[in-house]
Amino acid sequence: MDTTHVAVDGWVDAIPAPGPRGTATFDLIVRPADADTTATDTPDTVVSCTSGAPQITHALLTDIQPGDLLRVSGNLVQPLAPGEAARLTVHGLEVLDTGLIPVLRDMVMDRYGDYCVIFDADRDQVPVFTALGQWVGLADNPDAIATLIDIHERVNGGDA
Repeated sequence: MDTTHVAVDGWVDAIPAPGPRGTATFDLIVRPADADTTATDTPDTVVSCTSGAPQITHALLTDIQPGDLLRVSGNLVQPLAPGEAARLTVHGLEVLDTGLIPVLRDMVMDRYGDYCVIFDADRDQVPVFTALGQWVGLADNPDAIATLIDIHERVNGGDA
């Protein structure tokens, strides 16, 4: 098992959850460092994070929302098998940017590359924004998201 001390920047994927014995867990979505030169279908990396530090746990469970950009530092353990998530024990946490859209606890925010969508169980329509918060439009249903993104990219020359 290979352990390394690292600092990683990434987006919070879902609301952090309380873990056992006063810990908090969350997934951090990390884009490739050379995202501008990689293929658009290159997957992001998911890093499973845990912290037992009381101040960090409190911040994770009360202040952090999906879409927040964080810099976390700590001990990274590489996955034992290919395809598994790397695990990071967080010792330091810095909020670099907050999500532009407040996310209620009964809604789900998802990311499609450079676009963010918000799913609400009470509605068929899906709001679509760029990752920078620019309004793209309202997809009639989840199946129409890709079409709306394609239209937006054609009109704006591929700029999200």
